[in-house]
Amino acid sequence: MSDLEDDDVPQLSSHALAALQEFYAEKKQCAYPGGDDKYNVGRIEENWQLSQFWYSQETALRLAKEVTAAAGEGGRVACVSTPSVYQKLRELHREDLAVYLFEYDRRFSIYGEEFIFYDYNNPLDFPVNIAHHSFDIVIADPPYLSEECLRKTSETIKYLTQGKILLCTGAVMEEEATKLLGVKMCKFIPKHTRTLANEFRCYVNYDSQLDHDV
Repeated sequence: MSDLEDDDVPQLSSHALAALQEFYAEKKQCAYPGGDDKYNVGRIEENWQLSQFWYSQETALRLAKEVTAAAGEGGRVACVSTPSVYQKLRELHREDLAVYLFEYDRRFSIYGEEFIFYDYNNPLDFPVNIAHHSFDIVIADPPYLSEECLRKTSETIKYLTQGKILLCTGAVMEEEATKLLGVKMCKFIPKHTRTLANEFRCYVNYDSQLDHDV
């Protein structure tokens, strides 16, 4: 190709090329997180079609500390549709805890054996290594604000937990949550990275710091 033909080929400026490379690098990291920061909340982008809305860093940390205290040293925690809390727990390097993420979105399978594929439409469909009443606490956030979704997720929660339940869902679900799980609304109000139309609250069935230190 001649020099004249080379001049006719559009060329990106060094600044534009660097910006483009940075964009593709960020997209790749979101799709395939790795390294020391693979547990960062928000590292995997929200998928609104799956009704995904991540907790704020502050809320994820508060909830992670709550379930850590509730589980006790060497405890087992089930995070049902709460990837932000799972990520924060692992970011805190609490290796003494056994933590599993029950999640429909297979992008979270990057977390290996701690990822359990979960579809609330099949609330008791678990691998053989997930035993009945084998978790000290279950934290759950049903993906949809509907009686059906909460009812099916409640079956999952009651199967997994030895007793303690921390439920995060809309304030409009309070009566149904109390009826299904015997939980009560806490004073602590969870926040998300985006403003949601519905007010969200936390519910527990045990004496929780979420109802004291607010």
